[in-house]
Amino acid sequence: MQIESMSQKELAIKTIAGLPDDCTLEEIADKLLYFAAIHEGMKELDQGLEVDHEEVKKKLTSWLSV
Repeated sequence: MQIESMSQKELAIKTIAGLPDDCTLEEIADKLLYFAAIHEGMKELDQGLEVDHEEVKKKLTSWLSV
């Protein structure tokens, strides 16, 4: 799937179409949020906004120790 060339609406429609017919609205929303987060992360990477691996480990350690 060529995600870069698809509009966000097209990506949402394709995502929903790939789900089983008996899925719930909550499952649809979860899947769309999942893909929205991936899309946002990819956009940030393209803009050079990535976070160093060591910085992520420090943040996770502080979050998990609360």
